[in-house]
Amino acid sequence: MKKSIFCITIICFILSFVGCSKDNEPAYQGDVPESKIQIGLSFDSFVIERWQRDRDVFVYTAEELGAEVNVQNANGEVEKQISQIEYFIEKEMDVIVIIAVDSKACREVVEKAKESGIKIVAYDRLLITSDVDLYISFDNEKVGTLMAQTLKDNIPEGGNIITILGPTTDHNVQLVEQGYREVMEDTNLNEIYSVNAVNWLAEEAYYAVNEALKITSQIDGVFCGNDNLATEAVRALSENRMAGSVVVTGQDADLAACQRIVEGTQMMTVYKPVDKLAKAAAEYAVKLAKGEGIDVTTTINDGIWEVPYVRLEPIGVNMDNMDRIIIDGGFQNREDVYLNIQE
Repeated sequence: MKKSIFCITIICFILSFVGCSKDNEPAYQGDVPESKIQIGLSFDSFVIERWQRDRDVFVYTAEELGAEVNVQNANGEVEKQISQIEYFIEKEMDVIVIIAVDSKACREVVEKAKESGIKIVAYDRLLITSDVDLYISFDNEKVGTLMAQTLKDNIPEGGNIITILGPTTDHNVQLVEQGYREVMEDTNLNEIYSVNAVNWLAEEAYYAVNEALKITSQIDGVFCGNDNLATEAVRALSENRMAGSVVVTGQDADLAACQRIVEGTQMMTVYKPVDKLAKAAAEYAVKLAKGEGIDVTTTINDGIWEVPYVRLEPIGVNMDNMDRIIIDGGFQNREDVYLNIQE
């Protein structure tokens, strides 16, 4: 019995020594991994073909730089986008990147995010009176200039044109129109019909062409705010046996637009190298998250504040430079662009 008690005492002593020993040692000897940078990316919608490419390049680049990206799609709904940004705030994102549904509607929620210490990047569309940390886009006035110049150069004096712009809630639309109007001032082309397509709905272009045809059967040009609108404008022209005889412009270099250009039913599109835009935006977002300087000296006025502005150059594309710019540049595949062309 005494021997048993002695053994138990020895065991308890050893256990208590081991326990004290563990208390004096750190629980984990290795390096503590740093938490990843968190980026919230809020899209207007994916109705426009190019947005899917923007998303993929941005996410890939950010992840290569060690960040995680949470992508949300507002489906063109302002309140839904605001709700998604509030969700990003709750999740304590380091940076929120916004492709705005309405350039003026996000001011309050952006202010809330900034008060929480979150950096804000306005992607492709400027956020009005919001004092964002960075605005990155293309020279949208030049987009309008390139399209307008095509109409000016290819339509006879006194010709009739239709203008189908994007929604007034998109600040870029104002800039594109400004570039367009500046060129049109030096022409005597007649704008017989003009409309802003709500939420970039392509059907608006189809209706616009048919409404213009009620005014006159002589239409010489159609200025389309993007290639998606051009798709429906050309459809309306085709139904009236006018496709190919009317100068049609667009932007984004969508595959369908590139096909129409080589087929002869659309005169030109404006190519905006979105891969370059998305890659740069991701790199700047990571720098902002790390608190690093972004070294951007150009600014743009958002209605109140001068905000840092990274401006990329758009390129006009037609039949003459399609292969060099779009195909050789890897934006679209040759076999897809020339799908409907007989060799």
